[in-house]
Amino acid sequence: MKILITTDWYAPAVNGVVTSVKNLRRELEALGHEVRILTLSPDLRSEAAAGITRIGSIGAGRVYPGARLRTALAGRWVRQLVEWGPDVVHSQCEFSTFFLARRIAEELNVPLIHTYHTVYEDYTHYFSPSVRWGRRAAAVFSRWITGQTDCIIAPTGKVRQLLLGYGVTRPVVVIPSGIDLRRFRRPRDPMAETVLRASLDIPADRTVLLFVGRLAAEKNVEELLAARKSLGDKPVTLLLVGDGPHRPVLEARAAELGLDAPDVIFAGQVSPDQVADWYRLGTVFVSASTSETQGLTYAEALAAGLPVLCRADPCLDGVIRQGENGWQYRTEEEFLRRVEEILDDPARAAELRPTAAASAEPFSAERFARRVERVYLDQISRRGAAEREVSA
Repeated sequence: MKILITTDWYAPAVNGVVTSVKNLRRELEALGHEVRILTLSPDLRSEAAAGITRIGSIGAGRVYPGARLRTALAGRWVRQLVEWGPDVVHSQCEFSTFFLARRIAEELNVPLIHTYHTVYEDYTHYFSPSVRWGRRAAAVFSRWITGQTDCIIAPTGKVRQLLLGYGVTRPVVVIPSGIDLRRFRRPRDPMAETVLRASLDIPADRTVLLFVGRLAAEKNVEELLAARKSLGDKPVTLLLVGDGPHRPVLEARAAELGLDAPDVIFAGQVSPDQVADWYRLGTVFVSASTSETQGLTYAEALAAGLPVLCRADPCLDGVIRQGENGWQYRTEEEFLRRVEEILDDPARAAELRPTAAASAEPFSAERFARRVERVYLDQISRRGAAEREVSA
């Protein structure tokens, strides 16, 4: 098949959508398909190279941090992709590139598949002072967007139920986004880990609570800071790996709580090629977010053999299993109790590592691509059958 994937974000940007698209493209090509990407340029210049078409854009951070809007005329670039003739178009974002995806799919009369990555009602603080109005707008917007597609891919059952609750009528198929398990299952290098830990001035006796992700308001990192404060002088380091618009607020909050290194360390953003090494610094992966559609960092942590301690969320049903590969908590007291258990019995977290690593298998990029491939084939077949019925 010829497959066109459209996305407002792509490398060198770093987020869950980019990770998902890169893994999907690689694995679809491994299955023998020809895949091209249509995305936005990080500046005003448009170009096409190495199977990637980038359309000039400008930042639109007031809508959502990191968001960009298309500014350049896309006719020439769209025409090139139409002439290439994809058999299916798979959109990953609901804004600028979605409308180009719809245009191409309509002109070629091919299926338009859409992956719904973002639960917008958890992001209402970016575009509406009223949570109630923002959630209503998110529902109307999601229903309108999905109504222009043939099929929706949801990364979890939580997202599928949300869309059905919005009144979405298109088929919704649950397919967890995949990760490259091989990156996180490389043999450990104790010396490299020791050097990295020393570069951060983390004492050898410290239990490391590791968070990897975007520092944004919806990630609820303040809860992790408060929990670290409650642990007092316990030998625990909260290591925050990542960057984002909320970092200055979090750094100010840490200062207010009297938390500095090595109790709390802001490591900043690291290269995606190196992130597996950072997971190995953790004793346990922690997250207080309830805004995830799936949370690829949970899957990455598990793949690295790192138990997960996270706030309970429907997207993690069947993923984080109590006492097997980690724990889900509902109160700060429960979070602190789990940390105390790890401190009292350091071997406890280590015992969960093999199960954690094995439980990441459903998130393999290979499995992800095969399931998406099946959706493509089903939708192509369905459209063909409908056309034959009309012409009969």
